[in-house]
Amino acid sequence: MLNEFSRTELLLGGEAMDRLKNARVAVFGVGGVGGYVVEALARSGVGAIDLIDSDRVSLTNLNRQIIALQSTVGLLKTDAAEVRIKDINPGCKVVKHPVFYTSETAGEFDFTEYDYVVDAIDTVSGKIELVMNADRCGTPIISSMGAGNKLDPTAFEVADIYKTSVCPLAKVMRYELRRRGIKHLKVVYSKEIPIVPNSTSDCEEEDCKKRMIPGSIAFVPSVVGLIIAGEVIKDIAGGSRDAS
Repeated sequence: MLNEFSRTELLLGGEAMDRLKNARVAVFGVGGVGGYVVEALARSGVGAIDLIDSDRVSLTNLNRQIIALQSTVGLLKTDAAEVRIKDINPGCKVVKHPVFYTSETAGEFDFTEYDYVVDAIDTVSGKIELVMNADRCGTPIISSMGAGNKLDPTAFEVADIYKTSVCPLAKVMRYELRRRGIKHLKVVYSKEIPIVPNSTSDCEEEDCKKRMIPGSIAFVPSVVGLIIAGEVIKDIAGGSRDAS
């Protein structure tokens, strides 16, 4: 019988689709990268998705975030993402956590409940906390490195963190994770030299006033998100619990 995932099943097979249906994936960060991860997971038949993000959709998200529409500006990103998931796959169980992931909020999450964790957040401290918690629980995790200030979507690749180069964020992560005894971490990164963004002096968002925010464009974070989703889907469909 035909269903919304019949074309996917032609490639992956019935057993793999059952594994995806029974899987629970946590996506930390539902922005430019994470939003496309969520989209692809929902369209691939993943049965349960946790959404972790404290932000609301803003006007400046419209250039690149799949959940950002004129009609969703002002909504919590977790709420906007849930609407899309349910419109694609009403049977998908969605758990929303509208919180900013830090060491203080990490205790709200039980990583043993997840079949896979996606790190699509911006802060180094949060990324390290995610990796450490996933490692302690033996839960596969994949992490997005720097996608801001990049223009070449073809430069992104999947690698172990210790085989990365050029990317400033990956350099920091290598150093910090080595100190903590983490031996492996699957990441998506690029060797493209980041572009120095133009001045944001005209930006009125509160976030702009706090820090120099990176520039971004429609066709880079979307590619990163889809690469990450592809790794998650292939690992789950193949029955891997050793993806980290």
